[in-house]
Amino acid sequence: MPDILPLAESDRIAVIGLGYVGLPLAVALAKNAGGRVTGFDIDPGRIAALHRGHDRTGEVRAADLPALGGLTISADPNVLDDQGVYIVTVPTPVDADNKPDLSPLLGACQSVGRALASRAAGSGAPIVVFESTVYPGVTEDICGPAIERASGKAASRDFFLGYSPERINPGDNRHRLENIVKVVSGSTPAVTERLADLYARVTGAGIHRAPDIRTAEAAKVIENAQRDINIAFINEVAMIFGDLGLSVYDVLDAARSKWNFIDFRPGLVGGHCIGVDPYYLTHAAQKLGHHPEVILAGRRINDSMGKYVAEQTVKCLVHGNRQINGARIGTVAELQRALANTDSWRMSIQPARAIPP
Repeated sequence: MPDILPLAESDRIAVIGLGYVGLPLAVALAKNAGGRVTGFDIDPGRIAALHRGHDRTGEVRAADLPALGGLTISADPNVLDDQGVYIVTVPTPVDADNKPDLSPLLGACQSVGRALASRAAGSGAPIVVFESTVYPGVTEDICGPAIERASGKAASRDFFLGYSPERINPGDNRHRLENIVKVVSGSTPAVTERLADLYARVTGAGIHRAPDIRTAEAAKVIENAQRDINIAFINEVAMIFGDLGLSVYDVLDAARSKWNFIDFRPGLVGGHCIGVDPYYLTHAAQKLGHHPEVILAGRRINDSMGKYVAEQTVKCLVHGNRQINGARIGTVAELQRALANTDSWRMSIQPARAIPP
């Protein structure tokens, strides 16, 4: 079995997918890891904009982009040849039926596989590490075999697998890559240690070594599912208290005076993480024959909040003797983006669309 590429060679790092997760990671690696970093994205327009110093996600300052001598960015898949570490940071959305859509992930596996196919025998085994949110088993049972088919190589012989879930919060200037704990796990203990060493160069908050890849995948998928459920509970009690003529905020102010009360606030749950990730967990559960009642109930409540807010808006107009027809209503999705300091529209909830014309 070939050894994992030694550290000096594995400093040839490729980040696949230069969105709100991949670009900050590529920039941080180029600044701090001391090696040669390649950023690859299939969108030539994205690459062209970055070359002009414009990051549409707002996650990387324009001043940081031109001065990165250690970072090469390209839409040419040939730049993926002869890398020591491949870090996949592509989106993992859901389809119209809220089922996991792994097509971006499988596309990335194809790109990695093609790069590995041309690798000379005996040249060392690179690591392919995934950061995208998935359900337990995807890295080893789906991604690994996909790379094998595309490359003609064998996992754990010609390449190794790892998982380190992203924890980027778009628009959050407080919780950044450099000050959040990174979870890492590899297909072997040596891979885990190699990833721990690599990620320790870009974060000072510490490294948590998960015992296996499936555990790391599961940890990621429950992080946002837990938050979704907590918000759903508060949204439901907000609707109940509204019917009772009570202010949910007055109730929460009183309740949080207890030391162990968890303080969540009602609101719209959109975006591409909290509103999506729970469906990856429910998909895994349903494959096993388990019906995840609490998780799906939380999703139903939060998905219904756009309609609820729209209905409450109409009631306010009626009570204020305002004309409903022709009333101008601000698009809440725009407010969401402004408050989050992000340019992303993905999965934004827009109550105005719930009001029939």
